[in-house]
Amino acid sequence: MNSKLILVLRILLALILIVFGANKFFGFMPDPKMPELAGNFMAAMMATGYLFKLVGATEVVVGLLLLFNKWVPLALVIIAPVAVNMIFFHLFLNPAGIGPAAVVTIIVIILMYKKWNKYKTLF
Repeated sequence: MNSKLILVLRILLALILIVFGANKFFGFMPDPKMPELAGNFMAAMMATGYLFKLVGATEVVVGLLLLFNKWVPLALVIIAPVAVNMIFFHLFLNPAGIGPAAVVTIIVIILMYKKWNKYKTLF
């Protein structure tokens, strides 16, 4: 795969994670309209007092690691469960909003594939 494409995908993913992660702390983007079950799930995450912010902090940290090209394989392993949860959240609770989650998940998969030699020892 073209290294410039990988660079663009890594930076794009980094910016997406940083912006949406920071939004979980500062709320600078309006909340989208969601079906009732999706809204209940998000409200439950916020009601814990920590889970929503933990996901946001994880997204920001991983985004910064990707942006500065530091520990990229580790950053991708850390964000993979978040990407999987995004897909399942939208598949089961909010199918109309699956587009951005699919983009994030596809980018994570492509970047992990590109770094596959770093993961071989795990299997």
